[in-house]
Formats: sequence, structure tokens, C-alpha cells
Amino acid sequence: MSDDILSLPPPPADKRVPYGSDPNQFFDLRLPPGKGSFPLVINIHGGYWRAKYNLNHAGHLCAALAAKGLATANLEYRRVGNEGGAWPGTFADIRSAFHFLAQNAAQFSLDAQRIVVMGHSAGGQLALCLAAHEPTITRAVSLAGVVDLRSAYRLHLSNDAVVEFLRGTPTEVPDHYREADPMQLTIPNARQWLIHGAVDDVVPPAFSRDYVAAKQKRTGKEKEDVHLLEIPGADHFDVIDPRAAAWRQIADTILQLSA
Repeated sequence: MSDDILSLPPPPADKRVPYGSDPNQFFDLRLPPGKGSFPLVINIHGGYWRAKYNLNHAGHLCAALAAKGLATANLEYRRVGNEGGAWPGTFADIRSAFHFLAQNAAQFSLDAQRIVVMGHSAGGQLALCLAAHEPTITRAVSLAGVVDLRSAYRLHLSNDAVVEFLRGTPTEVPDHYREADPMQLTIPNARQWLIHGAVDDVVPPAFSRDYVAAKQKRTGKEKEDVHLLEIPGADHFDVIDPRAAAWRQIADTILQLSA
């Protein structure tokens, strides 16, 4: 629809739950109507890992999925500009939130066996990175994800946001890029869907295209179950906007993955 989704107030969450002691370590939980052990989507918002972007805009996406029968946990985490943010603190928060939700699933009426980890933009990197480092994750979705950090550096996306996030260039901190870059990691246990709008001018659609092409060539122990949904006419924010024409395809993909 356009980036007005960033400023539109989201529907309220059912509960705000801390998973750590820092003010940025919490998630907004939304549950579908009825009783259950509900499938869960853990959502990681984007914003090029920077503190000026918070989780609010992702509340629309999460509320729309809850209306379709999926519980959603919209994560907040320390970002560049927060004390303890950037690598590795940002990723440590994502892992902590995942462990908290997996271990306390029954308390929140969640099905720990049906968890989808999903992220938008920079959150797509965090989601796939989490799936690489946590072998119990079996379902992952990247929405317009920054899934190739070396390419993000070469293209200087968002004024070298990846250099801020990883605390240096690929030459200066090669270990950080090796640990964080989904393109370089192996994700053998999770079925992955890379969803991207074809007219995205914030994160090039080629990121998802090239990622899927590269991963589908892998064999043996490095073989991955990875799929691409590229949506004609959709931009960077359409993929998180339930009002957009692209939304039905996205919701159907997530629902099928959660089954």
C-alpha cells in the first residue's frame, strides 16, 4: 500500500510479555479466538537493525495472522543505538526470545511443535540466522529479507547499515559476517520460504532470488528445503501490509507452512 503502514497505529496486542530484563526485551502476544494449542508465528520486525524503528508497524501483520487462527509473538529486541544492541547482542535477544517461547509454550496456549520464525527486511536476516543456529526450528519465512550481508555491504544499503550492525566491514570482522549471513550459513532442518515484492526498491528482489538459487544447488548434508515467492507489483512494505493485494498469497503461504 506504501510505507504509511509504518505510522498507522496497530490493533492492540493481547499481552506484552518480557523475555529479559532490558526494556527492549519483550514481545507482543496475539492469540486467535477460542481455545487451543495454537500454531505460533514468531515475527521479527525490520528497520535495518536500528533503534529508531520499533515493533509497532508489524502489529498489523501479526493481528491479521491471529485473525486467521495463528498465534503471533511480535518481538522487540536491542538494536543499533540501544545499549547492548548490534552484533552479537541483537541476535542474542532473538535467541533468548525463541527459547523463552519454546519453553513456555503451554503457559500461553501455544503448540511448541508448530512454530514458524518469520522476519521482514533486516528481520528476515535474523529469522534465517536463527533457523541456522537453532536446529529445532523447522519453518522459516523471510519477507523482503536482507539475506545476503556481503551484498548489502557492497551495495551500501541504507548508508552501510550492515557495517553498523556487524561492527565493521567483511574485511574487518569476517567472523561476524560468517556467523550472521544467511547466504553463508547452512539451514538443513527448516523449510524456508523467501517472499519478495518484484518492485521492492529498499531491498533488491535479487537478494531473495539469488539466495534461493544458491541454496537449491546445495547437496548432501548442506541440502536445504528453500522456496521463492516473488510477487509482481509488490513493494517493500506491501509484504507486511494486510491491505495490500499481495497479502492473500503471503497469508496462504504462512498458513500452509504452519499446518
